[in-house]
This record gives sequence, C-alpha cells and structure tokens, in this order.
Amino acid sequence: MASHQPSSLPLLLLTLLALLISPAQSLTCTSQTFTNNNLYTRCVDLTQLTAYLHWTLDQANSSLSIAFIAPPAKSDGWVAWAINPTATGMKGSQALVAFQSDGAMTVKTYNISAIGPITESKLSFEVWDLSAEQSDGVMRIFAKVKVPENAVTVNQVWQVGSSVTSGVPDSHAMQAANLNSKSTLNFNSGQTETTGGGSRTKKKNIHGVLNVVSWGILFPTGAIIARYLRTFESADPAWFYLHVFCQVSAYAIGVAGWGTGLKLGSDSPGIQFTGHRNIGIALFCLATVQIFALFLRPKKDHKYRFYWNIYHHALGYAILVLGILNIFKGYDILLPAKKWKSAYIIVIIVLGAIALLLEAITWIVVLRRKSSKSTKPYDGGFNNGEGRQ
Repeated sequence: MASHQPSSLPLLLLTLLALLISPAQSLTCTSQTFTNNNLYTRCVDLTQLTAYLHWTLDQANSSLSIAFIAPPAKSDGWVAWAINPTATGMKGSQALVAFQSDGAMTVKTYNISAIGPITESKLSFEVWDLSAEQSDGVMRIFAKVKVPENAVTVNQVWQVGSSVTSGVPDSHAMQAANLNSKSTLNFNSGQTETTGGGSRTKKKNIHGVLNVVSWGILFPTGAIIARYLRTFESADPAWFYLHVFCQVSAYAIGVAGWGTGLKLGSDSPGIQFTGHRNIGIALFCLATVQIFALFLRPKKDHKYRFYWNIYHHALGYAILVLGILNIFKGYDILLPAKKWKSAYIIVIIVLGAIALLLEAITWIVVLRRKSSKSTKPYDGGFNNGEGRQ
C-alpha cells in the first residue's frame, strides 16, 4: 500500500467520485441474465444512467431484438429506450417506456414529436413482443423493432424518470447524465458512439471555464486590489491600473462566457435553467453599467465623486456576490468531477483569507496614520497666534 501514498488528492477525489456516481458499474452487461432465459448476441454498457442494452440483429427480416436495463430515478418511476430515425436527440425519437400500472409492469409507445407533455401513440416503425419486468432495483424492457433494411447504425436515446401521473410518465431530470443519454449503435462493431454529446459537453466546459475565470477569480481579485492596495501610498497609481486590468479582462471573458451560454440555450429548446440564466443576464447588465464607471469617473475633489463612489461600490459588490453564486449554480448543472468544484472552493477560501489579512493590515495602517497626525508636535500655528481672528 505504501506505493499508493504519493497519489495526488485530485486523483483520489476523482476516483471516489467515479465510485459514488457509478456504483453499479461492477455489474457489466456480460454478467446479466434474464428470467425468461432470452439470449442476445451482443450487449453494451451504455455511457449514462447506469443503463445496459442487449440486442440481436436478424438481418433476414431486418428486426432488432432488445433488452434494455436501467434503474428508474425512483422505484415508482419509469425507464425508456428509443430509436430516433431522423436525429440524435430526444425530439423525433420513437420511444418504448416501461412503468408500473395497476400493480404490474407495462410498456407503452410514444412518438416524441416535440419537447413537452407526451401522449401514447404508434411508432413510425413496427414493434412487437413488448414486455417489461422490475426486480433488484432495475426495470427491463423487452421488444422487437423493425429497422431499415441493411442498416449499419441506429441513433438510440434512453432515459429514466422518477414518477408517473395518471398513467403518463412525468418529465425527467435535466442533469448532465440525462441530457447526454444518447449514442449511435453500430451493428457491425457492436459498440456505441456518442453523437453530439461530446461537442455539447465541450461547449459547456468552455462556458464554465470562462465564467469561473472571469466572475469567479479575476473580478474578486480586482476588487481586493482596489479595496486594499490603494491604502499604501507606494502602490499608487499601480493599484489603479491593476484594478482596471482585472475588471476589464473579467468583463471581456465574462461576455464571452455569457455568449456561449446563450448559444447553449438556443441549441437546447425546451431545456431551461431559469435561475442560472436570469442571474447571468443580470450579471451582464450590471457589469456593462459598471464598465462605464471607468469613463464617468470624476476627479477626487469633484462634488459628484461621493455619489460615483456609491454607485461604483454598490454595483461591484452586487456583481461579486451574484458571480460567485451563479458559478455554484453552474456546477450543480454541469456536474463536473468533484475535484473542479473543490478546487474553486479552495480558490475562494484563499481569496477570502487574503482579504481578511489585508483588512487587518490596512486598518492598522490607517489607525497609525491617524495616531501620527493627532500626536504631531504643535508648531505654535498661525504665526505664534498672530493669525488668530
């Protein structure tokens, strides 16, 4: 065991996270059996939601026999497997959905023509031998479906939900695993290939990195520089240029992050993270107004300088709080490896500790200056009293 001691903390956190979010991965599809003794030529561990697919392709009649296995989000929830003949996502998919109805498992078919409430309907292709069962914490769907003649691949989508109301499956969660539960099933290789999820995940990661760097690191750093370094006469005017550099850079990077967020939203109709989006819009508006402070900044002795300070500081602290809050909302949506959220928490703690230390130092400096002025030797003033009136 001694050879493992040098392992890094992030690697340890990542390993623990993998174990936590994938507790059933030790049970691979090759070790699964069925009560009806069905046999399938191929199986694959799907990439999301701890799901599995067993299948056999009968080229003689272009049919696909499948057994889909997944744990529902809750015991009284539902699971679904679908083929999308025209695209790679949920919209347009032809779905088989299994859930408990009147104490027994049932499978119903749904043509997902739009994002929103669903209605039971026939599929665009033939499907037969539908059945389902539930045991050991998972639900299983069995079916045979017609696939295009000589087809090499099909786009598959799978999903799990937590509840059923009046015989209709309720909406599923919008976590990263739910949104990325899609792939292309290759009949020749027997493997699945992610379709669009990698590109979308990359865009999400870019969006997250840009916003963490801008609102989460650069902006607080600029605020600390402005609040504390200007206390030291030797830091003037360097503190001002550092402050401007940090805040302008934070704004530019933040706008880029905001733009990627808008693009992600436009590419995902029907999927909205309202709180995260609204805070992002508010941040953009407040930061844009704040940037104008650089051009509207009056001189120190100007009569409006007092009001400018109120406006500048109030907006700055509002942006600081909203920025950090929205970053944590983003972490809850993106669900990255735990090490990334932990790393940012450490960054915030370090910045907070620096701010507290500088707060104490600057108070000491200010109090010493006041004490020095109050104890300055009296020089007789006013020309030995001749100046008194």
